[in-house]
Amino acid sequence: MARPLPNKFLGIDYGMARIGLALSDERKIIASPLFTLTTESKLEQTVEKLLIEIEKHQQEHGYVIDTIVVGLPLLMSGKEGLIADEVNHFVGLLKKSLSIPIQTWDERLTSVLAERTLRESNLSRKKRTKFVDTVSAVIILQNYLDMKSLQQDLS
Repeated sequence: MARPLPNKFLGIDYGMARIGLALSDERKIIASPLFTLTTESKLEQTVEKLLIEIEKHQQEHGYVIDTIVVGLPLLMSGKEGLIADEVNHFVGLLKKSLSIPIQTWDERLTSVLAERTLRESNLSRKKRTKFVDTVSAVIILQNYLDMKSLQQDLS
């Protein structure tokens, strides 16, 4: 009898030019960088490309994504702005294509933290640009995993 594939969470930092992706471990404790995907001219094409890449990665590495966490860029006031509208549209398209839960997660200041982290690692500005979206996705997913862990500890 075949052993069931492990379940993992996928973190997404959506951007107009690039989408950063992060993946949890099987125990859903640690987020790790996955890759950055370049967006297409139409959002529907970007979603299709993302789904193909994710499916391919799952098959190659033998796991199943059971939850997706998408960073929602709120304004400092906590309200949603224009970019949040774009992310919500992206999430809506994902929900039409997938049957797994998709959560949005407040991502305020994650790009700033990711940029600072990369700057402290002495990477050049050009190299930082390649990694900032993936590092942001890791921060988003790790924050979500930490919250889930804390909820379990409190219950």
